[in-house]
Parts: sequence; structure tokens; C-alpha cells
Amino acid sequence: MNWKIKEKINTDISHGSDLPAVLVRLLAGRGIEGGEEIRAFLDSDYEKNNHDPFLFSDMEKAVERIRKACNEGEKVVIFGDYDADGITSSVILKETLEQIGIAVSVYIPDKKSEGYGLNGKAVAKLAEKGIKLIVTVDCGITGIKEVEKAQELGVDVIITDHHHVPEVLPKALAIINPRIEGCGYPFLELAGVGVAFKLAQALFERLLPEKKDHTKWLLDLVAVGTVADCVPLVGENRIFVKYGLLVLSKTKRTGFQQLFSVARLNIDENNLPSTRNIGYHIAPRINAAGRINHANLAYDLLVEGDVAKSRAYALELEDNNSSRQKITETVTNEVKVLAENMFKDKKLIFAVGENFPIGVVGLVAGKIVQQFNKPTAVLQKGETESKGSFRSIPQVNIIEAIEKCQELLIKFGGHSQAAGISIENGKLEAFYEKLNAQIEKELEGKDISPELLIDAEVSAEELDFSLAEGLEKCKPFGEGNPEPVFVMRGLSVENLRTIGNGEKHLKFSLKAQGSPKILEAVGFYLAKEFAHIRRGDLIDAAFNLQKDEWNGNRRIQLMLIDLKSAGK
Repeated sequence: MNWKIKEKINTDISHGSDLPAVLVRLLAGRGIEGGEEIRAFLDSDYEKNNHDPFLFSDMEKAVERIRKACNEGEKVVIFGDYDADGITSSVILKETLEQIGIAVSVYIPDKKSEGYGLNGKAVAKLAEKGIKLIVTVDCGITGIKEVEKAQELGVDVIITDHHHVPEVLPKALAIINPRIEGCGYPFLELAGVGVAFKLAQALFERLLPEKKDHTKWLLDLVAVGTVADCVPLVGENRIFVKYGLLVLSKTKRTGFQQLFSVARLNIDENNLPSTRNIGYHIAPRINAAGRINHANLAYDLLVEGDVAKSRAYALELEDNNSSRQKITETVTNEVKVLAENMFKDKKLIFAVGENFPIGVVGLVAGKIVQQFNKPTAVLQKGETESKGSFRSIPQVNIIEAIEKCQELLIKFGGHSQAAGISIENGKLEAFYEKLNAQIEKELEGKDISPELLIDAEVSAEELDFSLAEGLEKCKPFGEGNPEPVFVMRGLSVENLRTIGNGEKHLKFSLKAQGSPKILEAVGFYLAKEFAHIRRGDLIDAAFNLQKDEWNGNRRIQLMLIDLKSAGK
């Protein structure tokens, strides 16, 4: 792996005179400079960093239409999505509209039979049931025909979404999407749940002002949906997740409590969850419902108040997640064979199979990208059309590339690094050829070898509790705000041993040249890769810095990411 050290930025260290110089330089490298900006980032005040929801140009129209629905006793449906972002969004708006006094129901499409987003059959079925207003969450921005159909049937549509904005927009009553040019909202990176939360804030502010503090108790859902959707944890997203993790630690939702119990997650007021808990444990279980059966299971879990029912839902989700893991591994191995043969010399891996379950194609594409560092599509081939998911590398904006081939598609949508399509089988070859050519052109002359981005090179003297505690204030870490990576050079291996079940991990005692300090370091799953390292060797180490507190003892610990022989 190539190490790329960020260019050292000349910044006025006095702006953070009470902070370690390393931390001030690190923040400057992330575009956070000046005393006021540094304090705002580290203090992360909820009220100061929470934008007015009415900055959205269509928010007023959306709120007034919902007020009308309440006053006239109309039936309203929230049209959701089957992933963790869409499910948490659905729960937020359901609870909000119920507080207002609206008879509201939630419709989440079946991933296998309906696919993503609004669809004509569902719209017609909802109109037949007397629905007068559809509010979409985490979808709808590409639903031009579906919105037209709803209007023909006398149903108004409010779209809340955060996905890539197409050239032509649906003619909905109101569209709330921060990516629409000129929408008035200053923060573009909200997840679908973040957009739904802004609508909830607006509704409480106008229709239930005396209860508007209730919105803070929705932040557990906002945190889960935001982290699950891998949006950048900067700006409002970082604030929502930071405070959402606090709410999640004391959540009153029986469903979350039972999910924690079944997943054996130690989360309570004394044990705050991390973004890793969400990304690796909570979100996969919520997502498993839609991947294996129907997302309604996860939705039912989150809205259920009965302990016994919640427990049953959580146990069923656990079974779904186990099945999902096995299916994903099988399909990944099949696609890996294709990647190593058919697509060995291609820039785009494009795997189409009749036996690829639609519920796991996105996961499989992500795993193949990690292994081969190429944009990857995995599609399930049906009788007449194929559906599937793309995952990309940082150098390729996949949704923009797909958009240039849209005349060959039935439907598409997504983000720069993840997207989905539906396509007629007869157009698969033409689509692949055009998209592959587009990606080849985009990557021409670019180095796409995997890189480890290093925030700063440090000395042993700079590693202290002051720096470790400063890094704690930079949390939550995640997409867009990664945990800082440091490098130290010329470290002498004073001691090393394998640890853990199966001896897969390494534990080091390291000494920096010219320093009396002995640094403790741990490398998880590094024992096989670095089995050649011996006591007395000189190494360069890339690592995260953490506090290790156990039985009243405190020490600094290096969490190793990669190692190299010194000077290489």
C-alpha cells in the first residue's frame, strides 16, 4: 500500500494555543483553521450548527400541505425505502405526523418485486385506498412518471430525498433535496434521514412549537441512518451523529434495546455507542430485513413498544443477517472468478447472473471493489430485464458516468460512489461497452493504486494524553471525517508477540530513536502479513492513536494500520 502524507500546511499555531501543535496542523489539513473555526469544530454545539429547515425553498409549501391534510382529516402515506436510511426516515416522519394528529401509514416497497423508489403500481394501489398525500423519504427525485400518475389520480406528492438530481425534476407539490441548485439550503451532504429530520423540525416548529424539543429524541434514528448511508460526517451530519449517539445510549425504543441485546452490544448510558457499532453491527441487521425478506420487519422492530414482540423481531433479524452473510460470501466468490478472468484487463467489472440475489448485489459489489480497486457492477438477470448495484473508487463518479448512458436504461439513481440501475437484457452489452469506454477515458493517466492517506508524521515526544484527548473531541469519525492516521519512522522493535484467538494479531513494544519512551502498539489481523518482523528490526509505522484505560491505568497506544521496513 502506498503511503501518501498530506502536505504540511503553514498555519498559525497560536490560533489553538491551548491545543497540541500536531492537532492544530491536522485540523488545518482538513480545512479547519483559525481559533473560532477550531473551537466550533471541537465544541460541536448542537444549536449553533443546526440550520433553519425553512432555508429549503420548498419547505413552506410542504408544511402547509401537511397542515391542510391534518385540518381536513386526509389519509397520508410515507413512501419509504428498504435500507437503514429509508427505514429510519420512515419512522421519524410517522412519529412526527402522528404527533400532529394525522392518520398516517408507511409503505416500503419490496426490494425483489418492486425495486427502489416510487412505482406506478404502488401509487395506483395507494390512490385506491383513499390516500390524498404521499410523502417520500430517501427516494422520489427520479420519479417523474410516478408523480404524474399520482397527480392524475388526485394524489399530491411531497418528495424528500438526497440523491443525485437529474436534469429534469418530477412536478411534485414540493421537493426537499439539498442537492437541488438554488434550493437555498447551505449543507448538501444530508442523508435521506437528515432531510426527513429537517421536515420533522419544520413541522414541530410551525404546528407543535410547544413540543419542538421532542425532535432531539429522534436523533438516535438520525445517527443510525446517517452512518448507515456512508454520507460524510462533516457539518450538520457530524452534529446529528455526535448527539444521536448520546440519545442512542439512552434510547427508549424497545426495538433498539432488543437489537442491542440480541447482537450482544454493550450499549447504555455508561457505554456510549460508536459509529463502528452502527456501521458494523446495527445497520447490517436493519438492512438484512430488506435483503433477505422484506424491510417491514426492521421497520416493525423500530416502532414496536412491546418487549416480547420486539425480541421476536430482533431474533428474526439476527437470522436474516446470518443468512445474508452466507449468501454474500457465496456470490462474492463467484464474482471474484469473473473479475480475475473476464474482466482482468478491463477498467469496469460487470457481473450479471441469474442466481445473484438482488438483496446482496450491492454488498458484493462493495467487496469486489475492495479486492480489485475497480468500479464494479453486480446485476441480477431476470427474464426480460436486469437490476443491480454499482460501487466505485474515489477516482470515478459512477452516477455521472451512468447518467451519460441513461438512454440505454429503464431506471437509475444514486451517488458518486454507489448507484443502482434497471436495464433491458438486450441492452446489457451496449451499456457495458459505452460505460467501460467512459470509465477508461476518465481514468486515463490516473494512478489508481490503493493509498493510505497520512495526516501527519510525528515524533515520540508529540504523542501524549493531551493529543489523545484532543483527538477524542474530533469524533465521531467516519466517511469524510476519518480517524487521523499518523506515521513514525525508524522505530526499534523492542518486543513483539502474537495475541488473540488463532494468534492473528500482533502486540509490539516500540522505541523511537533518541527517545526514552517505550510505545505500546497493537496490530489487529496483521500477524500473517508481518510474520517476518523480528525483535531488533527498525520499522516505519502508520497508526491511529488511542487512549488505553484499564483497571485505573492510563496509557497511549498505537493502533497499527500498516508497517514498512525503515526507510523503504
